[in-house]
Amino acid sequence: MKKNLTLLLAAALVAVLAGCGKPAAPKLEFKNTDVTGLGYAREFALTDHTGHPRTLADYKGKLVLMFFGYTQCPDVCPTTMADMAQVMQAMGPQADQVQVLFVTVDPERDTQALLAQYVPAFDKRFVGLYGDAAATARVAKEFKVYYAKVEGETDSSYTVDHTAGTYVFDREGKIRLFVRHGEKPAAIVHDLKLLLS
Repeated sequence: MKKNLTLLLAAALVAVLAGCGKPAAPKLEFKNTDVTGLGYAREFALTDHTGHPRTLADYKGKLVLMFFGYTQCPDVCPTTMADMAQVMQAMGPQADQVQVLFVTVDPERDTQALLAQYVPAFDKRFVGLYGDAAATARVAKEFKVYYAKVEGETDSSYTVDHTAGTYVFDREGKIRLFVRHGEKPAAIVHDLKLLLS
């Protein structure tokens, strides 16, 4: 009898202790590429289209979507920016917790004035970022973004080949997702809502 009682108490103790463990957090099912813990794409130091110096820390508390492009891009950049505008619209009131950043890879032509005209035309909340050639190269290296000038018929008619994709940071400023060019806005909205939940 005493032995049975001891076994019963031991079993009860094990059951209680098992219930004390912290349950595993459910794995988020993203539609885009989960790059959580990536060893790069951690920081930048650039100037925004209003002339203020900016770093990733300035946007802490918001989800950040960061895209590299240039204002005279004929296809990928305006398409991506239009998609991001649709994303913001679909987010409704939660859009206030999202910041879209457009980083130019064409510091030669993309002046502060030009970025101030181009970027907010898609959504007034969007921010254009630029730096000189050295700062642009540093940020591109940190984010592993490829860009290269392709000569045109005249000195000013060149294009820029560049990586087409968007990095997504959570509200703590940690890299979480990579969105490939051409991803549907609905899939992006899905993932942003998961990160905000």
